[in-house]
Amino acid sequence: MRKLFGTDGIRGRANLYPMNVETILTLGRAFGQWLRQSNKGKVRVVIGKDTRLSGYLYENALIAGLCSMGIDTLMVGPLPTPGVAFITRAYRADAGVVISASHNPYYDNGIKFFTADGYKFPDSLEKNIEELMEQKAFEKNLPADEKLGKNSKIDDADGRYIEFVKATLPRRFTFDGLRVVLDCANGAAFRVAPLAFKELDAEVFCEGNEPNGLNINKHCGTLHLEGLRKSVIERRSDVGIAFDGDADRVIMVDECGNTVDGDMILAICAKDMLDRGELTNNCVVGTIMSNFGLIRCMEDLGINFIQAQVGDRYVISKMLEYGANLGGEQSGHLIFSEHNTTGDGLVSAMQVLRIMKQRKKKLSTLTKIMDRYPQVLLNVKVSTKPQIKEIPGLTKSIEKIQQKLENKGRVLIRYSGTENVCRVMLEGPSISCCQRYAKSLAEIIKEQIGI
Repeated sequence: MRKLFGTDGIRGRANLYPMNVETILTLGRAFGQWLRQSNKGKVRVVIGKDTRLSGYLYENALIAGLCSMGIDTLMVGPLPTPGVAFITRAYRADAGVVISASHNPYYDNGIKFFTADGYKFPDSLEKNIEELMEQKAFEKNLPADEKLGKNSKIDDADGRYIEFVKATLPRRFTFDGLRVVLDCANGAAFRVAPLAFKELDAEVFCEGNEPNGLNINKHCGTLHLEGLRKSVIERRSDVGIAFDGDADRVIMVDECGNTVDGDMILAICAKDMLDRGELTNNCVVGTIMSNFGLIRCMEDLGINFIQAQVGDRYVISKMLEYGANLGGEQSGHLIFSEHNTTGDGLVSAMQVLRIMKQRKKKLSTLTKIMDRYPQVLLNVKVSTKPQIKEIPGLTKSIEKIQQKLENKGRVLIRYSGTENVCRVMLEGPSISCCQRYAKSLAEIIKEQIGI
């Protein structure tokens, strides 16, 4: 079992364990030791981050740790997570690191690793790094004095990533005539997203693109759509696009102000790729949290729907296993494997806008492909994370609810991989039914292990 790493790297409150400088310095040295053992010759690592104030702490700690072990580092500054994955491949680097806590508030931060191919590290490699951190045998593995690592800055990362994103569209294709509102969450996309859409001739209105280190995800981004909805309606825009802090996920708003989540985007893109004969192996990968409506939609289209664990790297793993080129999560991680190796908010949004323009249809019309089942998700803060079946009274309550729902809904309870939170998800015939059942299960969890 990994002790530090969760479903998306290491994450926690900034300046406190495990996200304190001492631990991240040790992490950098352990990562450097592992890289030296796994590669011959000089090794290079790309380091990117979002806009959190604490990013400076970890950027410098990681660089110090890596350079002390003979690893060269390449800084790209604030750049979306998928941009770091792309730059890692483009520079033929040996690994990439992203300093971000995604959708979390500014006072949290995190670290996640990418392989040379741009894929997130599997559990086994994260476990290897944890073991090296525990051993702390760095002095036995130090490089020669003349082989210490050096740090450099990549000045053209923004431009390279923008060109990469634009290249996912047909040649000479533009968004001319589309009015777009962008919510950059005061995060990593604040520079690249507006430029990319403007260069494609969209009429762009920007929000959440003035980061100050403390306002990332604050009342903006994928978890706070109120302002975006209002702006889309007031500006009579065709679409609203919200990114999270590191822009690896996207949630959209149609011209009427209705939310278009990852499941709906997945359905729209799956239908389009199927019609164009570009859906490989006739399958799409979602997760155990995917809405029943998406599952039924895929069945109606004759598409094989595969469910993975929650987490975009688990979705990607299933995509590789089944040879799929499209996958995603309700939360807005969408993976178009022919374009990128991880969730990419900009690429995903551009695919939807392409479909809108090519088919000459409004986003509200495209979303009719899927009937969304009523769903309620409650988050319960917990002090510990025992196995779900070990929580007294919970299993029996779940069984009773499942019997009442019959085949018209489902119950899913799981722990967050990045927070001390237990998630209770209910789908059923009505929102009131879901709320009632979800609340009863959440109360049991809160009583037994809640904070």
